[in-house]
Amino acid sequence: MVLILFFLALISSTSHASNFNDFCVADLKAPESPSGYPCLPPNTLTADNFVFTLQLPNTTNPLLKAGINTAFVNDFPALNGLGVSAARVVIEKDGFFPLHTHSDATELIITVEGEITAGFVTPTKAYVKTLKSGDLMVIPKGLLHFVVNSCKGKSTGFAVFSSSNPDVQLFNDIFANNVPSHILAQTTFLDVAQVKKLKARFGGSG
Repeated sequence: MVLILFFLALISSTSHASNFNDFCVADLKAPESPSGYPCLPPNTLTADNFVFTLQLPNTTNPLLKAGINTAFVNDFPALNGLGVSAARVVIEKDGFFPLHTHSDATELIITVEGEITAGFVTPTKAYVKTLKSGDLMVIPKGLLHFVVNSCKGKSTGFAVFSSSNPDVQLFNDIFANNVPSHILAQTTFLDVAQVKKLKARFGGSG
């Protein structure tokens, strides 16, 4: 009987702890650990800690003709440990987000205005679709993908991620470093002149 009471008490305690840790608003002044940031004291929190205004970007990258504002954990501390985040994007006419991956997050693309073409690739197939207002497309974690404005005007939308701080690896990072051009040419099936042209565009050397 004593053992049964002990295990019931343990289960009750574990359940209470789980409920208590349903949220952990990040203390961004403390160091981040693999499990996230330490929590701010719950008695210091208000409803405002759980609200964030994700504005439409008012500037765009001149090369990509696209802009992004994020609601990641460093922007919105209430996301700490919850495994979710978001971004708001604007893509001008002929704009795009180049091939990239998120190794730690699935992405959900939501079109709000205009028309975009999005797609991802696997070793054997490409999955490409033109999305209109209200359409959603899911990008499985870790796969190369892209987004292109495919209408005559501006397109806007949201991206939602299954990580509070998703990483990003851009395809053009290949050319933003000091790997010797002849090696990059050999390993990318490009000629040296093209590699040097791309390095000049993306800030690489060598």
